[in-house]
Amino acid sequence: KNDVAFKRIFGSEDNKDILIHFLNDMLVFKNKALITDITYLPTIQDPDIASQKTSIVDVLCVDKDDNRYIVEMQVAKSSGFEKRAQYYAAKAYSSQAKVGSAYGHLKEVVFIAIADYVLFPDKKAIKSDHVILDRDTHEHDLKDFSFTFLELPKFKKGENDLQHLDDKIEKWCYFFKYAEDIDPGILQTILDQHTIMEKAMKALIRYNWREDDLLCYDEAEKRRNDYESSMIQKFEEGKLAEKFDIARNLMAMNLDEALILQSTGLSQGELDSLKR
Repeated sequence: KNDVAFKRIFGSEDNKDILIHFLNDMLVFKNKALITDITYLPTIQDPDIASQKTSIVDVLCVDKDDNRYIVEMQVAKSSGFEKRAQYYAAKAYSSQAKVGSAYGHLKEVVFIAIADYVLFPDKKAIKSDHVILDRDTHEHDLKDFSFTFLELPKFKKGENDLQHLDDKIEKWCYFFKYAEDIDPGILQTILDQHTIMEKAMKALIRYNWREDDLLCYDEAEKRRNDYESSMIQKFEEGKLAEKFDIARNLMAMNLDEALILQSTGLSQGELDSLKR
């Protein structure tokens, strides 16, 4: 889930066959032919107007028909990520328009996100596909945008379930969730029927990496650890502030100090600090 590792597997020319397999496994193509080749595009989408936001995605590519695919790994829970997904897709769509050209040439944009947290708590499915439908008839007239989300926490299977992974989606979920800790021998259970993951696993072996990749990887891990630590600290500070508020209310009611300590879980020192 590390940005550097993710881009090394899915965003490098040497490994583009991994991305092609992943796209074909993830997407519902119906009557469309499977993707056979892709071309990577710059992941920084510059704004047309200076005051607009620059968008940076993890992976951006096009297929032979010039349809665009955005692939994002989202580890930290982010408010408004669904809106950001739509913004990225809209940016990739509008960037195709050239001055004086007709709108008819604009191609489809597909956004795929692998989220390491629950995006849609009311949905039970691990994977959800979103398209634009007519509200009354549910006809799919506007076909150029689709969004696919893979929510890893909803995947509950572990090592004992390797023999019973139902489909390719579950195998990718297993890979994303446990790749860092998978024993190569155990992984063979998956590889027997899904050999592209063997290449994905080899791309993760860091002794094959260049020194600058390793440095970037370590820096990304540090940022993630710092973020998680700051979130824990903020959570703990929030819990303490809530206890202080309760204690103040109880003190205003002139309740016994021992009862306040028992009710709030504050230490004597913390309670004394409120009296100063």
